Amino acid sequence: MAARSSNGRRVSARPSPSNVRVPLKRLGFHALALTAIVALPLLVLPASCSAPPLEAPAPAATGVGEVSPAGAEPVSALAPANLAKARPAAPFSVTGNWFIDVSQNPDAWRFGPPYPALKPGAQKHADASKKATAEGKVYRDDIGQCWPAGLPLIMTRYWPMAMIQLPTAIYMVSGFMNSLRIVYLDGRSHTPEDIVVRTFNGESIGRWEGDTLVVDTRHFRADHHWMDQGGVSIPAGEQLRIVERIKSVSDGKQLEIEYTMTDPENWDGEWKTTKRFNRVDDVDIQEVSCLPDLNEHLQSTTSKTQVLQ
Repeated sequence: MAARSSNGRRVSARPSPSNVRVPLKRLGFHALALTAIVALPLLVLPASCSAPPLEAPAPAATGVGEVSPAGAEPVSALAPANLAKARPAAPFSVTGNWFIDVSQNPDAWRFGPPYPALKPGAQKHADASKKATAEGKVYRDDIGQCWPAGLPLIMTRYWPMAMIQLPTAIYMVSGFMNSLRIVYLDGRSHTPEDIVVRTFNGESIGRWEGDTLVVDTRHFRADHHWMDQGGVSIPAGEQLRIVERIKSVSDGKQLEIEYTMTDPENWDGEWKTTKRFNRVDDVDIQEVSCLPDLNEHLQSTTSKTQVLQ
């Protein structure tokens, strides 16, 4: 069927069969040639050549639990599946109540002397605290104002420390302020610095090396946190790192802890000391709250002549 255009010429309303068949033949020829070009290299590849196999994505370390598959939720140290996981038996258990051994030295709860060579900023605090002590005053008694003692002092205060050991973690509660410390044993890594929540007791990750429990603690808060007090006030910084090597001695009646502490912001090199803790079976941890009104009778918290800020 034909129609007349505006200029009077007759035009076809649809293409003729011959006009359709010719392009299709040409298109088929070009498609066949293109297929041959693409397939030719595959036909001439040596038999030994093959594409590398696809690899499954590696599990992602969560930093707050066991290593979990990418996208999975962190695994709690108290999750039944984590607790039930097959692990080598621990060489010893620290479950029990422990108290710093002061039988040889009543000042054994302190971490010096000797002290490392202090950086200028830390030395300024140490000198000021010595001067205050000589004058019968107190220098920045943050603990008396209910700031947490923090690690390492929380381990050696004149209060017992209750410890409960599970396959995945050791839970510690101090009789001093009921301060909580957790040592994770389930293979997790430290939390990345850009997301970690810093605390006074830090983040403790433990592992067994033979019959020794090695605990690496990092990510401390630096404000109101002291390494030692009572005459030599030495601050703790955010770069503080404490490595403890814990052994069971005296037939399980004592724990021996070797401390290696570094903080390049506040002192040079390593600060080392070794402490012993006695097992105490006649005491339990009680609920304790440090409240400012309960400390008002202390000269270190109320007396303007006794407190040197």
